[in-house]
Amino acid sequence: MSATTTMSEPARSRWGNGLVQQEGLVGAAIVALSLVIGLVNPAFFDGENISDILVNSVFVAVAAVGMTLVIVSGGIDISVGSILGVCATVAGNLAVAGAPVLLAFLAAILVGALLGSLNGALIAFARIPPIVATLGTLSILRGGLILATQGQWIMNMPPEFFISQKQFNIGGWLPIPVVVMGVVVALGWFYMRYTSGGRAIYALGGNPEAARLAGINPQWLTFRVYTLNGLLVGVAAVLYAARFTTIQANAGLGFELIVITATVVGGVSILGGSGSVIGALLGALLINVIGTGAVFLRVSPFWLQAVQGALVLLTVLIDVLRRRRTM
Repeated sequence: MSATTTMSEPARSRWGNGLVQQEGLVGAAIVALSLVIGLVNPAFFDGENISDILVNSVFVAVAAVGMTLVIVSGGIDISVGSILGVCATVAGNLAVAGAPVLLAFLAAILVGALLGSLNGALIAFARIPPIVATLGTLSILRGGLILATQGQWIMNMPPEFFISQKQFNIGGWLPIPVVVMGVVVALGWFYMRYTSGGRAIYALGGNPEAARLAGINPQWLTFRVYTLNGLLVGVAAVLYAARFTTIQANAGLGFELIVITATVVGGVSILGGSGSVIGALLGALLINVIGTGAVFLRVSPFWLQAVQGALVLLTVLIDVLRRRRTM
């Protein structure tokens, strides 16, 4: 028995079709919403604004790739905002202290992987429920960050630090963070779709006991998933820190809610076992189109949180009803 046989072919086909439908709906929603906003305010389609939407989606999309791994495996991580804040602070402080920028970036990514592995160890080996373990690390890291920085913002990073403000001279326009996002999404898509490790994650989230009987070690796989998630949050933190001229002490506050929203709205089942990296990318783009559109339509930004919450509830409800019909 293999990890790929933990779900019958008809059931897998239904899930695949449902996933494609979800991704198609999100893609259609992005196009339709953009057209409506553009008709009301044509400035929405300005090249600089489109670039800003893509670049601002990068941080969420990269972290959403990691969150996809976690949620598909049957877990959750609500500490990603705090991890992003810690990693961004590490990168900024090292750069200000005179460390080579590449070293500062690598150190931040390594810290993200270590913090992700901490979550993984608590969940996989200490058997603490994911929501409890990551809630604990969220609070510890956020409080520790405020104490360590004393609320001071980080400034005066060297010019070469700000890679997220730069572009490749290919075709006249290609922001570096968008290229990084494309690479991360492509690698995540290939890993989840075509490798035994990716299929094992689906198996674990779909039926943990069947996955164990198929020879998958749930503890080590869970540990690996959370470590990869932390590493990708570290990458997102580097791109985030390199986007702005200052790094605030509360960097990443609320980031976890945006990432989870984008992931779930993109079709990743909150119950585990189903979803794709492409869907998470589309979810991130949709969230940013909504946020930018609110500005162009002069809608209060407080409505954005309400819309995000409604999207999550609607998506989860549809997912639950879909599961009931396929049982």
